[in-house]
Amino acid sequence: MFDVVLVAFEGPDRYSFVGGLATRMIDLADALVDRGHRVRHIFVGDPKLPPIEERADGALVYERWSQWISAHHPKDVYDGEDGKWRDFSRTVPPHLARLVRASAGAGRRTVMLFEDWQTASAAIGTAAILGARAHRDAALLWNANNTYGFGRVDFTLLRRAASITTVSRFMRAEMAAIDVDAAVLPNGIAERWLKPLPPTDARTLRHAFGERPTFVKVARFDPDKRWLWAIDAIAAMRDAGAAPRLLMRGSRAEYAETVGDRIRTRGLRIERIALGPESTTRDLAEAIAKADAEVCFLDYFIPERSLRGMYQAADGVLANSEKEPFGLVGLEVMASGGIAYVGRTGEDYAVPLGNAVVMQSDDPRELLATYGALRSKPELVRAIRADGRGTAKRFVWPRILDGYEAAWETAFALAT
Repeated sequence: MFDVVLVAFEGPDRYSFVGGLATRMIDLADALVDRGHRVRHIFVGDPKLPPIEERADGALVYERWSQWISAHHPKDVYDGEDGKWRDFSRTVPPHLARLVRASAGAGRRTVMLFEDWQTASAAIGTAAILGARAHRDAALLWNANNTYGFGRVDFTLLRRAASITTVSRFMRAEMAAIDVDAAVLPNGIAERWLKPLPPTDARTLRHAFGERPTFVKVARFDPDKRWLWAIDAIAAMRDAGAAPRLLMRGSRAEYAETVGDRIRTRGLRIERIALGPESTTRDLAEAIAKADAEVCFLDYFIPERSLRGMYQAADGVLANSEKEPFGLVGLEVMASGGIAYVGRTGEDYAVPLGNAVVMQSDDPRELLATYGALRSKPELVRAIRADGRGTAKRFVWPRILDGYEAAWETAFALAT
């Protein structure tokens, strides 16, 4: 077993939870602990919470970093990002070096997983402090979940400091274009996504949806997430008389105004649904049933159970990004028994009309055409849902970790 240190900006706190990176870190940490590894997760955490917190009887340790800066930037982990990055890059490496030395003194090996551009300098600094002993006592890996911030990464130094990995063949090609060779270690999902939901959850939501074609989109408000395409697609369905509904949930970002402007420009009605933190799937269904608008903005933190229920009950979940490094949401939709409408980039697992719908054009009318084709073939819809669940089973973290552990053993073997 290893001592595993996860190093990332995002983490389990609401303050630190922005997107797929937080999901990856949380679920990866839990899976590693279940495997018997000792895990430490260093992230930019909520300034109001303890700097160190132990979970799982001490097998999982959270370390909240740069809290003194976060106290002046209360919005979220990326508020004041540049100052946090500088502090993180300077102060994390000495701490990691101490952890490695302590583990080595106890006869244990350390694996350090650094995530995305914000941690590249910390990886370089850690390798520099450890020097030659890093190859004996620790394996350093830096992972790219997307291409954000690549212009701020010194890849020449990073190659010397760490093994470089990424999450899909698409991302490997993106990195090869800038002369960076990366090994592909795919993402995973937590096993809980495969646990059956109470049948009443999806049934209650389907009843609330009625006969209206209902789609879900949950993503950051970002141009890459193709929000404008989604709005135009719903407008095209409305213009064709299909009476569609879009259930949408975004993030706090300036791009939300652009999305709102497109909704108004297309003449779509929008209603806000804001429920409390203890709301149930039935509460959500009742609110949707009362809404008449084409767009329902879910303005609250949706419990995972309700989210899974929506994924399963909807006619489709629009997870087709312009440039998707991996497609974590698509896998979660598949695991929930839903139909994922994915894009054409990083979703290595997607088989068009086999386990998912792969959108093949930029024409928003494709959504209506695809929906019409699937509606006339209910047996195909059932097959897509079933094959999607089968695919998701192959991407649960316990199975994916076999490859990770083999890569770590290889890194130590090649260093000797």
